[in-house]
Amino acid sequence: MKNIILILFIVSISLPAFAQNPSIKVLDTDFSKGRLTNQQTITLQDVAKFHGHLCDGLAVGFLGLREALYKLYPDTITDRTNTRIISKSSPCLTDIAIYLTGARYQFNTFYVSDSIKYAFIVQRTDNNKTYGVKLKAGVKPPAIDSLGALANKGKLEACKIDILHQLENNFTQQLLKSNPKEIFIIEEIKNYTWQPTLQNIFMKTDILEIPVKLSIVFRFKVSSAFRSKLSTPFRSKLSTC
Repeated sequence: MKNIILILFIVSISLPAFAQNPSIKVLDTDFSKGRLTNQQTITLQDVAKFHGHLCDGLAVGFLGLREALYKLYPDTITDRTNTRIISKSSPCLTDIAIYLTGARYQFNTFYVSDSIKYAFIVQRTDNNKTYGVKLKAGVKPPAIDSLGALANKGKLEACKIDILHQLENNFTQQLLKSNPKEIFIIEEIKNYTWQPTLQNIFMKTDILEIPVKLSIVFRFKVSSAFRSKLSTPFRSKLSTC
């Protein structure tokens, strides 16, 4: 009896740690000119290192896209050489899209569009099977979007930035404890035509407190409107309580 109790205790303390770092198995080539034999496991924490931090948007993207990839590859693991994706312009979602699928714009397997009604549209290139994925309405606390919109405009004071941070952290934990099948909508899109477009007008909303002089490190063109968002007066509103 004591052994059973000990086992249950060990399992109970192990499960939350496992749930905090969801994963997906993917298939890649084994070297630059290699065969398609390299099986890897990607975790949410792996993507967080690529993205720069863990946040609710990253969790939404990882859990939702993973469900769509399970639909695309029901009998095998995700083939990252056979997958292309469209993402909304959120920094979190675009990083998830690239990292989980291996897609890249220069190879005609990735582009960004805010005109889609999903967070992602993901497609197999071998049979054109396509799915759209998005979070169900009512799952995300509305305060996160309303406060986030104010922050993007430079109209949220520092103390409320801290409140927004805590709201996002709480939502991240809620997501990681939820059953993804219950909080996402996964829809097959019949006869979807891949029509990539290139745009570089989207705002990177997770760097609003970085001075404009550092924008050079991002290696892309920053519009004048975006530069104004990063100006010193804007940053002063976000500095301290």
